[in-house]
Amino acid sequence: MTNTLSWTDFEKVEMRVGTVTDVQDFPEARNPSYQLRIDFGETIGEKKTSAQITALYSKSELLGKQVIAVVNFPKKQIAGFMSECLLLGAVNGKEVTLLSTDRPVANGLKIS
Repeated sequence: MTNTLSWTDFEKVEMRVGTVTDVQDFPEARNPSYQLRIDFGETIGEKKTSAQITALYSKSELLGKQVIAVVNFPKKQIAGFMSECLLLGAVNGKEVTLLSTDRPVANGLKIS
């Protein structure tokens, strides 16, 4: 490892569980992507993001799936779309396997 974080640094990253409520194609993106809406529960609400996850996931497979995302990054403009959170996944070239819980949990639960 070349870059070590302190515990205080790690605590600043707010990772939460959310459920995908909508998935749309994102043809304007440079690489094949989806636009997603994710429900993070009553306190955080719904956030939008885009993700290059088309290699392993169909739209129907994503709908209703619980995922893990960072919810406290600044918004980022991507090809005319405002991304409000960052999905987390294991990256192997163009294949991204999303991080999720192994059992259903409440939307908005914090990952620590």
